Amino acid sequence: MRNWHSLYEILEFPIGVLFLAVFLLGLGNAVTNPAFSSLYVIDSDFVLLLAQVFMKTGGVIIVNFPLLFLIRLVARKNGSACAILSAVSGYIAFLVTTMYFAKDNLPGSAYSSILGISMMSTGNVMSKGTIHYPLQTGLIATAIVTLITLICYARTRTRSEYSFFGFMSKDVSSVGKTIFYSVLGGLFIAWGWTYVIKGISSMIAFISNDTTNPVNLALYGIMERILTIFNLPTLLRSPFWYGTNGGTWISMAGLNIAGDVNIWTTQFANNMVNGISGRFITPYYIINIFAIPGLLWAFYSLYTDKMERRRILMFYVIATIMSLISGTLLPIELMLFFLCPLLFLFHVFSTGLLFGLLEAVGIYLGFNNQNANTLTALPGTLLEYLTYAQIHAMHETVLRVLVVGVIFFFIYFFMTRLYFEHFAVDLFHTGGLNRLTLGTIEAVGGIENIRMTHSSPRRLTLSLYDPSKIDVAKLKALGSFRVMETKAGFAITYGAASTMVRLGINQKMRENIRELEAL
Repeated sequence: MRNWHSLYEILEFPIGVLFLAVFLLGLGNAVTNPAFSSLYVIDSDFVLLLAQVFMKTGGVIIVNFPLLFLIRLVARKNGSACAILSAVSGYIAFLVTTMYFAKDNLPGSAYSSILGISMMSTGNVMSKGTIHYPLQTGLIATAIVTLITLICYARTRTRSEYSFFGFMSKDVSSVGKTIFYSVLGGLFIAWGWTYVIKGISSMIAFISNDTTNPVNLALYGIMERILTIFNLPTLLRSPFWYGTNGGTWISMAGLNIAGDVNIWTTQFANNMVNGISGRFITPYYIINIFAIPGLLWAFYSLYTDKMERRRILMFYVIATIMSLISGTLLPIELMLFFLCPLLFLFHVFSTGLLFGLLEAVGIYLGFNNQNANTLTALPGTLLEYLTYAQIHAMHETVLRVLVVGVIFFFIYFFMTRLYFEHFAVDLFHTGGLNRLTLGTIEAVGGIENIRMTHSSPRRLTLSLYDPSKIDVAKLKALGSFRVMETKAGFAITYGAASTMVRLGINQKMRENIRELEAL
């Protein structure tokens, strides 16, 4: 448990940067998107240019967030500039290797110009005159290069000065080894990624056989959320949003329009929305506007310390606004994945259920968008929802989305609280929670030494009568990643288990009081 908590603690910073990037992207989109012209008009060139800066900055950070994770992982592990340079060099070598050795017959969504890397083939090995890009491998590349970097760095620290490569410094040797093994990792991925793409393509073919089947839509929703966590949603989104797998429609001008988003955008521009598109987008309105805010405020309600609530309130207000205007799915899902995996699974399957449910009842509300970059797309925002609310023909659909959304707000709110209060630890009642509770009580000097308890979604805070009795080593052995002394007491990082441990300690305190009264 402590190792998993430590991973979240390490990645909390880049996830925070990702929150900021989503906010910048959403703010820029809200200012510049012509789809919102019915709500407001901004004539200032300076404001529009500044909004473009925000959008570009946020978009670049979001697309390259696996690199942020890579740098943070290797930097937090040993804090060496050499390790960071080794990781970046290895990451570039990995990407370049996949660009040269990956098969060129994969779907276009399998490749991406990551960090601007691309090449025009001129030789006989690859098709002459074609542009090649690295494979889009997302966090898979991050995991591989991080592991290679840390192993190479550790081994070069103990290298003998009289080894075969003794003329090289340890730092240069670390970079060289990282690049070498990253190239080997790139070769392996270039070969094996073909089978990954084939598997995803088979699922795409299965779903597209009948996109009116709620089960197929539910499967799409589950796959899309899982791929998003690994920064790979383009593999699934592109075929359905902009390809024939998402359906086709012939316009009045005789043009064949392919893709769910393309069809909606064209029909909306011509005031011809007929209910055959939007099925791959509608759930985003429910999730961004209702479900995620419900989850966020459930998190906030778990803070039992009034001072801590006051301190953290503005964050949840801003996070809610972000979810409304841009959606915060990626950073929120990464947080759930590392902090409370079971709650993340609930979210994934709830999303799948939502896709199937909306298809079953025929609720469609699409995405008016002409940007083909699915990684930085912002479907399901409140501003777009409000533009549709002004159209008389869409009033019924907008109202039905509202009803379903309110229901999912409360589902996410109560399920989040239920998870932290009952399911976060010892799900199968094996006695693990009791052992953790009793172990914590013993480590802080007994039940009589506890003055007050507080908890948050990540930390248990205990105010003690005699702070000298605390045994930090025991707390870490129980699974705590960090123990800090604060004004409110000792903050013990138990992750998602913190709330349940507090409830368990409170129960033991009440039992102790009853026993004393009985005497």
